[in-house]
Amino acid sequence: MKVSREQMTQNRQRILEVASRLFRDKGFDAVSVAEVMKAAGLTHGGFYGHFSSKDDLVAQTLAHVLAADAGGDGEISAYLDAYLSPRHRDNPAAGCPTAGLAAAIRHQSPAARGAMTEGLHSQIARIEKALRELDPAIRRRAAIGSWAAMVGAVTLARAIDDPALSDEILEQTRVWIDAGINETSPVKL
Repeated sequence: MKVSREQMTQNRQRILEVASRLFRDKGFDAVSVAEVMKAAGLTHGGFYGHFSSKDDLVAQTLAHVLAADAGGDGEISAYLDAYLSPRHRDNPAAGCPTAGLAAAIRHQSPAARGAMTEGLHSQIARIEKALRELDPAIRRRAAIGSWAAMVGAVTLARAIDDPALSDEILEQTRVWIDAGINETSPVKL
């Protein structure tokens, strides 16, 4: 039975969504193509109708999830609250792909690294836009520093087995970023 173009598009979308969750939860190497296809409710044989290889799947999944993750025009305070929260820390499969996958991306294809680069550009631009009250001369530095601190905090908070320290990492990073954003001196941030 021939699958319609609409069904192919829906299947591809489902594969990208499932792969995104699995990669963020388990990492690239721990997830097989067969596992992705099974979780998407599709046969392994159908994979090559959508992607040329697992490397292609990784790159396209990153592009897909990072484009979705870069959305939002809200206030920086709300973004910080959501990002630096125990809920985000405790749900990596639905969380930030950068925090979940940045360390492993260096072992991936140039296309996957390119997708991560585009995602990084988008996140920095998102934060710059939210920091419109800052002097333009320090806005980009504040955005890059804030994003790096946010990703690092979530990564560290997920890596340890001390719940109190994990919570403290998230909270103190939030306080530190707030202090730097609210300070007008370019030296602080």
